[in-house]
Amino acid sequence: MRIDTHQHIVPPRYAEWMHDKGIRPGGVDLPSWSPSAALKFMDGHGIQTGILSLSTPGVYFADAAEALRWAREVNEYTAAVVAKHPERFGFFATLTLPDVEGALAEASYALDTLHADGIVLLANNDGRYLGAPEFEPLLEFLHRRAVTVFIHPGELPAPEVPGIPTFTADFLLDTTRTAISLILSGAMKKYPGIKFILAHAGGFVPYVAYRILLTMLNEKNKAQQAWALVDQKHQIPKHLAVLKQFYYDVALSSTPAALPSLLEVADPAHITYGSDFPFAPPVAIGFLNKQYENYPLTPALRDAIDRGNAEALFPRLKI
Repeated sequence: MRIDTHQHIVPPRYAEWMHDKGIRPGGVDLPSWSPSAALKFMDGHGIQTGILSLSTPGVYFADAAEALRWAREVNEYTAAVVAKHPERFGFFATLTLPDVEGALAEASYALDTLHADGIVLLANNDGRYLGAPEFEPLLEFLHRRAVTVFIHPGELPAPEVPGIPTFTADFLLDTTRTAISLILSGAMKKYPGIKFILAHAGGFVPYVAYRILLTMLNEKNKAQQAWALVDQKHQIPKHLAVLKQFYYDVALSSTPAALPSLLEVADPAHITYGSDFPFAPPVAIGFLNKQYENYPLTPALRDAIDRGNAEALFPRLKI
């Protein structure tokens, strides 16, 4: 009965578009997808509902009008899938960043007309991270609407390393960069109505939490820095609390190596189950699920990750 907050959709026409462009998202071939294949996968892995989202590279390729046409097509296609199976699917609507005007228009349409469950944003958009000043109008809108926003990594604005698929490590750094961008820009404090879900257990965020802390302190004056390091019992948790504002899915991260850092940093009520289907094949998801199922969690926490925390984000899915 899991709710999967990290499950992707690959609409047929979008797949053709990506093939025509020769794009291999994350350094892997674009997987095939269909509603029936998704339902079969879900039935075999204990998933009641998958919240569908478009993965990288999204729809923006330096042409705002083209991006808006494709965002609309993807969102209407996905909404139709959800309408046929409302208990089995939800969706995060695709926007047009870095085109903010188009993103605002499509967000309103997707939320009000298509009844999207939330919004998906790429961690970087044409090399600009989500804390960038030009994205503030969108963040302010999402804050006012108290929207759940799924942040998915994209290709780093940097050359690839030959022989290393970008999903292996670059994706994790991309998510980490945008989380830090949101923190240092003040967006997390200014727009608390947004419920940000960070993909893949936040990338490197839990592991480098204290590096983020030191970076935050570096922005303070000398007296504030000294006080934080002297009064560690109170000041350190106070500064690290911003990391507990984020939500984190466990897609490709539900392992004995990753879970300890995540559980140390995250609010237990802010962790959700994720599979990364179909980009992660069912055999890999089964392997990672086994790691997760064998990890020592309390029954209450496991139930919360599997379903309860997502029900709080998406009340329509409560049973």
